[in-house]
Amino acid sequence: MAEKIALDHRIIVSQIGDHARVLDLGCGDGELMYLLARDKSAKVQGIELDEEAIYKCVEKGLSVFHDDIESGLMEYPDDSFDFVILNQSMQQIRKVDFIIREALRVGRKIIVGFPNFACIGSRMMLFFRGKSPMTPSLPYLWHDTPNVRFLSIEDFKTFCVSRELQILSEFYLCDSGLCRFWPNLLASNAIFMLRAKGTE
Repeated sequence: MAEKIALDHRIIVSQIGDHARVLDLGCGDGELMYLLARDKSAKVQGIELDEEAIYKCVEKGLSVFHDDIESGLMEYPDDSFDFVILNQSMQQIRKVDFIIREALRVGRKIIVGFPNFACIGSRMMLFFRGKSPMTPSLPYLWHDTPNVRFLSIEDFKTFCVSRELQILSEFYLCDSGLCRFWPNLLASNAIFMLRAKGTE
C-alpha cells in the first residue's frame, strides 16, 4: 500500500534541498519534519506548544522544543537555518511582522503555508448561510478556532510587497490537487517560499 502524504507536505519537501538545516515553527506532530529527515537527510528541529503533539514528535525520534513561537527566536543566532517553516500556523500568530522578521533573521528562506479565507467555498457559506465558514481547510467552529488571522492569498501577496519580501515560489492547492487558475477564488490553501529582498 502506497504511503499517503499530504499534498502540502509533498510540496514543501520538494522545495528543500538535501542536508538542509530546517526549523519548523508550530511543527505539530512532526510529520513534516519526519519526511524531511527521512527523504532529504535534513537536520530538522521543531518548536511546538501542544504537549501531546510534542510526545508524538519524540516518538518519531525528532528534536522539538516546548515553546511559544510568539515569544521569538532569541535563543537562535543569525543564519542558523537554511529554511524556517510556518505551515498552517500563520493564521494563528498575533505578532506576524515580528515572527516573519525573526524567521528571516535565523533562516535564509522561509516557507509559509496557510488556508485561503477567500476561497469560493468560504464565500458561499458566508453569503448564502450567513455563518462563519467551515470547510476542510477551516474545520473549526467560530468559538473553537485557534485562528486569529483571516487572510486571503491576495492579502498575503500585498503584505509581501509592503514588507519587501521576495516570493521565490508559490503553490496553490485545491481539493483535486494544484490550482492553476484564479487561486484567490478557487484555492483552499497556499504555500509561499520567501526571502528578504536583496539577499541571496
